[in-house]
Amino acid sequence: MNPSFAADLMERAREKGPVTIGLVGAGQMGTDLIVQIALMQGLRVGAVAVRTRPQNAIAAALSAGHRLDELVEVSNASAIDRAIETGRIAITTDLEALASAGRIEVIIDATGHPESGAIVAQAAIRHGKHIVMLNVEADITIGRHFKAEAEKAGVIYTGAAGDEPAAAVELVAFARALGMTVVAAGKGKNNALNFDAVPDDYVEEATARDMNPRVLVEFVDGSKTMVEMVALANATGLEPDKPGMHGPRASKEELAEVLVPTSHGGVLSRRGCVDYTIGRGVAPGVFCVVEPNHPRVLERMTDLHVGKGPFFTLHRPYHLTSLETPLTAACAVLYGTADLQPLDHPVAETAAVAKRDLTPGMVLGRIGEYDYRGWSMRWADARRDRLLPLGLAERARVTKPIKKGGLLSHDNCAVDESLTIVKLRRQLDLADQRFLSADAA
Repeated sequence: MNPSFAADLMERAREKGPVTIGLVGAGQMGTDLIVQIALMQGLRVGAVAVRTRPQNAIAAALSAGHRLDELVEVSNASAIDRAIETGRIAITTDLEALASAGRIEVIIDATGHPESGAIVAQAAIRHGKHIVMLNVEADITIGRHFKAEAEKAGVIYTGAAGDEPAAAVELVAFARALGMTVVAAGKGKNNALNFDAVPDDYVEEATARDMNPRVLVEFVDGSKTMVEMVALANATGLEPDKPGMHGPRASKEELAEVLVPTSHGGVLSRRGCVDYTIGRGVAPGVFCVVEPNHPRVLERMTDLHVGKGPFFTLHRPYHLTSLETPLTAACAVLYGTADLQPLDHPVAETAAVAKRDLTPGMVLGRIGEYDYRGWSMRWADARRDRLLPLGLAERARVTKPIKKGGLLSHDNCAVDESLTIVKLRRQLDLADQRFLSADAA
């Protein structure tokens, strides 16, 4: 973070007014954002777009301390601009109105839904707005497309600070800048891991945590971890060492002994991997296992009590999810920088694996429900086997029997070709094929 960041925000507010954010989604993350931004200087929420329930956005704004007379429901871009000009927050069910409003500078997608994320990012870039994706599911599916489109449009496409991928990328970049070898990077898993989790079994816990049971299950069944580590992989070039990763029960003190090559007593087949741990002391943080490349550096790391060597763990003990996301929006506007972007060519994929037996004719539900969960692997392997990306599984129709634990593919499922995310992924896949063919030639 730029050390003058707070001062730069204040100067921006004095000269041009606060950075004005358009928010899409008023669920748990959207509500957090509305509250957090209200506490910050130099930023403001100018408008909130929700698909069907404006009362959710109103309730979120009221909980943040805004008065009811500061909120106005609108249906077009000019009304959004008028609301912003008079110091109010516009609430709309029209995404296109929010994206085209002249006073909106940057849009945050807080829907967490792959198809919604695709539509939001497409609208934002089309109207020349920076786009912050608090939607890793969409990013790992078609983020490369939007990165390229944003560059053409002269705007920023970025993942969100506060999510584990962006937090881990900071550690990886730090280690690489110091000339250290990154052996492994990843996260501590926050929720107990249960691959068979379904919403019915988590209603009570979800209610206590003010969450949707489906959203909670996406965390519990491992899907979110797989998605996040694939995002980290595709931003850094690190790869899953094996399908599903290792996910050892390694504590913070043990990471530098476990997530290291087998030649040094660890579990990895090589250096340069993404993974996660369910051991104590790591969650809710992220880590980077590094290897110094000179005896003097190793000696200093040991002397500074970073670890015993020859590998060391860099650990950030927290990530603040949506509470940090406004910083990404501000940096996009102030500096034209991104906190997390995919590389031009992917190294990892999150495929979908059946959570129960699936029969022909079934139409699949959403991530975190009953039909499938995420499973990370190398991109080349997923492409070779025509596996179905997790972000395309919703509304796909099963065409052949799939046993529980079986991988979904384009050979046993037919995706919903009407979805925006499917159409954009088709374009990416075609471009990848051309690239691979040219590379082979």
